[in-house]
Amino acid sequence: MASQEGSARRVAELDTPAFLVDFNKVSTNCAKALAQCTELGVTLRAQTKTHKTIEGAVLQTGGTRRGLVTSTIQEAEFYADNGFDDILFGFPFIPHHMPRAAQLTRRLEKFHVMVDSRVAVDVLVANTPPPGKTWSAYLAVNCGYNREGVWWESSEGEELACLMDKSPSVTFAGVYVHCGNSYSASQPRDVERVREETIERLLHLVGRIKARGVACPVLGIGSTPTCSHPGPSMRQLTELHPGNYIFYDAQQMVLGSCKEADIACCVATRVIGHYPDRNQLLIDCGFSGLTKQGTGQLPSGCCIFRDQPNLKLDKMTQEVGFVNAVKGHLNLDDFPIGCMLFILPWHSCATAAMYPVYHVVEDDAVVAEWRPTRGW
Repeated sequence: MASQEGSARRVAELDTPAFLVDFNKVSTNCAKALAQCTELGVTLRAQTKTHKTIEGAVLQTGGTRRGLVTSTIQEAEFYADNGFDDILFGFPFIPHHMPRAAQLTRRLEKFHVMVDSRVAVDVLVANTPPPGKTWSAYLAVNCGYNREGVWWESSEGEELACLMDKSPSVTFAGVYVHCGNSYSASQPRDVERVREETIERLLHLVGRIKARGVACPVLGIGSTPTCSHPGPSMRQLTELHPGNYIFYDAQQMVLGSCKEADIACCVATRVIGHYPDRNQLLIDCGFSGLTKQGTGQLPSGCCIFRDQPNLKLDKMTQEVGFVNAVKGHLNLDDFPIGCMLFILPWHSCATAAMYPVYHVVEDDAVVAEWRPTRGW
């Protein structure tokens, strides 16, 4: 589990706010994702941006340390430094990335970049790769999310694939889609609609690429909502690349990706004040310890107080949270000053990014520290 703190330390001894990771839940979430991919006959290329830790990536890969997608080149270097291989830098490649990408290509058996522009392909074609290597590139495709990627109906995707296929210095690895539009769903059937539409559109583009005589080895899509609602159509793919599933969060619960019991992270906070005149508690967790994302999405504010359904995080300043009742009146005596409360965040990726260390727990024991990489 790494970085042992000593079995005698208890959660109640931690300074707050503190980011807690339930080791057993994380392990279960990762094992389920791997088993699901095996059942579908696809490879899991796990996204690491939610946690950015060695220990989390070991669990995501089932201990193989092979097959990751990172959101920053710093993450890719971090994992390369720690024995991982077959890493995709899942961010639009630009000429500025070339020196660091070249180093990773030299060091690893498999390092891939992601392209969605003629500028990116031209820089790969124009630069000689390290001896014995080619540049390996995924084509990012936009199937409706409208972030990175060539539009699936555009001929640009076919043209870029052909350019890479013709170049002796580039290997066209395949296609990559992030189904981020699944996060705008209001119910599971909307997630399933996004999943089916994305796969249909991607296959349409891949068919046109193959009609140009270009092989497309990898067909990958992903987002935690779509991958948490698998369907038979996914058997036509070769890779899935979700990331948030390692922790899950309140948003994923609302989308039907998980149950509250599956959420593997929380923020521990302490009550720091009682204010009977306004029937309000203050806690020592403000927006520097918890994302405001999700505001207005839940009766309890932008988060869920574990085992306390009538608590609502009404607002936050930098270091302070203001807690009211969802309904009725708070009995302040039920929440003594100094007592701990546990917050399930709306978005675990953004919340985890605020902490330099994650306290890994089993029941009430702090059993390890995970230290994420930071930077770009």
